[in-house]
Amino acid sequence: MTTKGAKTNNPNDLDLFPCIANGENHSKFEDFKENSQFLKEPLKSELENSNSYFSNDAVQLLKFHGSYQQDNRENRKKGLEKDWQMMLRLRSPGGYIPGPLFIALDDLAERLGNKTLRATTRQAFQMHGIRKENLKEVINTIIKSMGSTLAACGDINRNVMAPAAPFNNNGYPTARKLANEIADLLTPVAAEGTYLELWANGNQKYKISHSPKVKSIRKKQYKKGLFSGAKNEPLYGATYLPRKFKCAVTVSGDNSVDLLTHDIGLVVFTKKNGTLKGCNVYVGGGMGRMHNNETTFARIADPLGYVNSENILSLIQSILAFQRDYGNRKLRKNARMKYLIHTKGIKWFREKLIEEYFKNEILQPKPELPTELKDYLGWNKQDKDLWFVGIPLLSGRLSGIIKSKIRFLVEKYQLEVRLTPNQDILLCNIGNFQRSSIDQELQSVGLNRVPSVNSIAKHAIACPALPLCGLAITEAERFLPQIISRIEKQLQNLGINRSILLRMTGCPNGCARPYMAELALVGSGSNQYQLWLGGSPNLQRLAKPFLQKMHLDQLEVTLEPLFLQWKEVSSHCSFGDYIYSLKDQEINELLSQVSTAP
Repeated sequence: MTTKGAKTNNPNDLDLFPCIANGENHSKFEDFKENSQFLKEPLKSELENSNSYFSNDAVQLLKFHGSYQQDNRENRKKGLEKDWQMMLRLRSPGGYIPGPLFIALDDLAERLGNKTLRATTRQAFQMHGIRKENLKEVINTIIKSMGSTLAACGDINRNVMAPAAPFNNNGYPTARKLANEIADLLTPVAAEGTYLELWANGNQKYKISHSPKVKSIRKKQYKKGLFSGAKNEPLYGATYLPRKFKCAVTVSGDNSVDLLTHDIGLVVFTKKNGTLKGCNVYVGGGMGRMHNNETTFARIADPLGYVNSENILSLIQSILAFQRDYGNRKLRKNARMKYLIHTKGIKWFREKLIEEYFKNEILQPKPELPTELKDYLGWNKQDKDLWFVGIPLLSGRLSGIIKSKIRFLVEKYQLEVRLTPNQDILLCNIGNFQRSSIDQELQSVGLNRVPSVNSIAKHAIACPALPLCGLAITEAERFLPQIISRIEKQLQNLGINRSILLRMTGCPNGCARPYMAELALVGSGSNQYQLWLGGSPNLQRLAKPFLQKMHLDQLEVTLEPLFLQWKEVSSHCSFGDYIYSLKDQEINELLSQVSTAP
């Protein structure tokens, strides 16, 4: 990975806030977490009442258990109660969904949800439309079906990402294994107990099992530096993290995981026998920001260095403990690790990490292969006897006949499912003799065609936005198909036969990682969007905002001067690289050729 533009494109490069160490000078929310009995109350009490919704306090704890409370804005009526429902997100490291779990999710979505599943940009399934009174049954069924929702949300380590492709060579098995080890290593102790108490009637047989290697590393959480001071929750402590924490693992050259957008990104290097040799480590990435607040910004990760295999897991929990102690607990908007590293610098971070927590050597990064955004769509050889097929799902939404067909194939052929960070689905472990039959089944519902290399839909992603997300300012997922169609038609009319990496969100929080795209629309008002330009096709560079409120009616007329100049001046480079080659003044002059007022 390169880190061109890794610092930030934020013009305010001041020392924003002092470090808040060991919970001092913290917000009231930190007290609330500490007094929740390890994420139990008031959630446990409110699960037993007859209300159709949870209180705000219970909702804050519910996130750690994998769920957000939402209301359908389109069903709001004056004088009536809101249409309360729960969104539920799974924990699935590397996007792995066993066949029985997929079948259980499909049944639950049909019976107790809104009949859809949604693959997220973090390689997990989300369910929508679950009523409060059904939430325990849904989570309990997921637990019994080899799944979990623990730590899918909240101030804790989130779902660990890895390349979804089930290749059995070139470091892919090692990357998947490491992602699973990290997920297990960072599983909370007391919170897992609370989770099973609330959702599995306290049945400890569903506790996440750890390998001997992970068990050994977890024991170090009680030692000086790593120990939080809370015996029941040695690594996280009673207040858990200042904010969410994200990790990703990949192999050299494969950037399907958007590596530089994470708190920790790892690139694995393997020995000739395929075992882990070590990792290049990147730290301090993150996409979330707020409109009209320059103290919040998207940032891509800095290279920390190379660490040998025997120290990787120790490094991971050391970094988490570092963020636990030094992350900003006073201001949640500046609580992510990216702000700590931006403020104090990567040199300070590395030195203090080694001195106080890791106490091992961090070497210079190793050279990597040229980076590519890979998608694995279509038929791919898994190994000499097996195939997998990548099926595109626009915005990850799985419903209707498509969902039914995938359910049929998973059930009939005993397949496993893997979800990609691009919100697509892979059907895996397909035998040579099964390929033809499965291909015919996919063809019957139009799923055997891979989008062309110039299709914008191939890599475009969007967040759910309206009507369910409480943070959404405007549309994203529901508008994405028409936006893709409009831009593709415009490019065709202009004689441009190339693709553009497009991302779209309904607010600035960055769930679809828009700030890495060549062209991004970030919701800033009703049918109005910030226009971000200049990311790279291989996700190595931040885009920049050029318009604050572009109305969708002005989309084509706004983009046309840029497209025409791109066509005339640069016949070989990508749209994002072309934009990056220009000065901001040149881009603004091209955009000023049209008024963006609605």
